[in-house]
Amino acid sequence: MAEPTADGDGVGTDPEPEPDTGRVRVRGIYATALTRLLLDAGHEVVGASAPIRRRFDADLPLADHDATVDTTDDRQGVGVDGESSVVASVADRLHGVGVDALSWADPAPTGALFDGVVTETLGSGAVVDLGSVDGDGDDAGAGGSRSLAIEGFLPFSDADGYVDEGDAVRVCVLNAAAPWADRRSELTTDVLAYGGLATLERGREGTRVEGRDDGAARELAGMTDLLGADVPDGWGVRWSRAAADAGMDALGDALATAGERAEAIDEALADAGPPADELADPRRLVAPAATSWVWFGRECRFSLDGRRRAVTTTMPGHHRVKAGSDAASAGVDFAEALCDFGGASGGPDSESSDDHDDDLDFPFGVVTDQFGPVEGDSVKIAHGKPDGRLVVLGRGAVVDRGADGTLAVEREMSPGGSYDALGVEREAGDVALTKFREGRWWYPTVYRDSEGEPKGTYVNVCTPVECFPDAVRYVDLHVDVVKHRDGTVERVDDDELDEAEAAGNLSSELAEKARSVASALERAL
Repeated sequence: MAEPTADGDGVGTDPEPEPDTGRVRVRGIYATALTRLLLDAGHEVVGASAPIRRRFDADLPLADHDATVDTTDDRQGVGVDGESSVVASVADRLHGVGVDALSWADPAPTGALFDGVVTETLGSGAVVDLGSVDGDGDDAGAGGSRSLAIEGFLPFSDADGYVDEGDAVRVCVLNAAAPWADRRSELTTDVLAYGGLATLERGREGTRVEGRDDGAARELAGMTDLLGADVPDGWGVRWSRAAADAGMDALGDALATAGERAEAIDEALADAGPPADELADPRRLVAPAATSWVWFGRECRFSLDGRRRAVTTTMPGHHRVKAGSDAASAGVDFAEALCDFGGASGGPDSESSDDHDDDLDFPFGVVTDQFGPVEGDSVKIAHGKPDGRLVVLGRGAVVDRGADGTLAVEREMSPGGSYDALGVEREAGDVALTKFREGRWWYPTVYRDSEGEPKGTYVNVCTPVECFPDAVRYVDLHVDVVKHRDGTVERVDDDELDEAEAAGNLSSELAEKARSVASALERAL
């Protein structure tokens, strides 16, 4: 008999499964804010750095982790690696940080094995085709979604023997790359099973500790057999540097996790058979763990400031400034060490950050004076896509900058083709003047010919603009509004916005925001 529902009609449904909280290790510029968020969500945060341990009145043990959260190299977001269910739970939490957060599950997660094909050899390695997945439809024409190639880079130093174009290779993802990164995922022909503090290597023997040869490392190598976890035959053990300081329970958990993944790999390789000499279709053989990526927009960074402020002193725009450059990140640390901006360590906002308007207090003029961009600088226009790709629309010269967050960027256009949606030819001597404003959900570009006559205006709807030292960054939300040179106003690409929402690349909230902004622009123009 079904359990009664809240309405008492006796017809029940299975309850939603509880998210897998698990143990999570967090690193990078978002660590304090995300530690607070994950603890509040019921996750156990482990292996915290010394500064994080000092800030939190909580038990943050040096235990093995089920998932890691690491800031990406460009500081624009985070990668989440580890046990599939925990990665899904963590990524979902992080996606909820702000309306302009976007997330993607990586089809080639760290530790996954593929049979791929070498498509190109470069100076230091080979480009390997790993297959494809469906992406956004903006480049696909009328036929629907475009196919996104999954590629990796196999350094010759990590290849088992000579590789050349057309060769079939069996590879493991050593270091996955964010979809917006300017690099490919790094591959190896070694077969690895990751388990947090422990990694098993197929075809190796013995035990070693990564990067260490001191007494603690030798002791760890010597007592591995005493941990009680079975290592599958034919696999060697490689401990991480942090393992030398971990307890026996943590080491045993890590070795057990790596062993389970190694067994899954052995089973998949037995089913797949030996690597083929020729391969028509690349394929994924097994993915014992998962990788997801979360890109944080401007509103996310300010939301994370509030969470961090509940723990420690935090200046307005803390994460926004830190995301700009290494120098800016160091400047934030210096300022917070000298000044009282409020927060848990004191000041008017030590109890709550709810009424603290970070956006209004953000010192755009001071930050850009110190770190750029300023008039005369060159910046790239980093045009993100909802499916995770990053398209650089070129570089331009900053011809004006205002303390209110405005940035005027001028580009000389190369001839050939036509301007998207405007239907006019792109000719030699054309100039594009784009006016960005920090935090605004749109920006206009006016195209003029060599005589200075307007050819039309294209208004792009996007996530809130961020003017970083070397780039203006946002994610395009597909729908746009154009004003033709005869004054006609036209709204374009609603269908692409609909497709991105249906594909799950944009949340319904973000898609509705884009439609609302486009409607307001139509009326204004």
